[in-house]
Amino acid sequence: MLSKKIEAALNAQIEIESMSSQTYLAMASWAETQGLSGTAAFLYRHSDEERMHALKLIKFVNERGGHAMVPALKQPQKNYKDTTDIFRSLLEHETHVTSTINQVVDTCLKEKDYTTHNFMQWYVSEQIEEEALARTLIDKLKLIGGDKGGLYLFDRDLQGLTTAEADGAEGKA
Repeated sequence: MLSKKIEAALNAQIEIESMSSQTYLAMASWAETQGLSGTAAFLYRHSDEERMHALKLIKFVNERGGHAMVPALKQPQKNYKDTTDIFRSLLEHETHVTSTINQVVDTCLKEKDYTTHNFMQWYVSEQIEEEALARTLIDKLKLIGGDKGGLYLFDRDLQGLTTAEADGAEGKA
């Protein structure tokens, strides 16, 4: 059975993961309207992945005797300066998510809830990959600079990049 403190922490994380999904969905929509179909496809997949992160938390809370709450979400940012702005925003968001996951883990240790602590280790590992991927993509965009041909190739490469490939081979994007 989850303590009320752990249940509240997990419900807060459900909101953050859900907001991540909405944020990446808005980024994908912006990219698509800019003719960046590869970037859009990558971000649509990333949005789906974040939704699955929230769903995994919801199921865990309910299976442990708590009650997962489906949050109301505010509208995410809808316009971006350019592709680099998107991926900088993505990295900033993922860094925030890492911080909140670490807070949940800390709460688990303080409450001596080792089952939830163990469950949260998947999220800890996932965040290492998420941040590394965002940094790699930003580095690639820095190399490209203002070169439209380079941006075209970057966008094309993102089109076919699956989330699993991105997580396992950040250097291929």
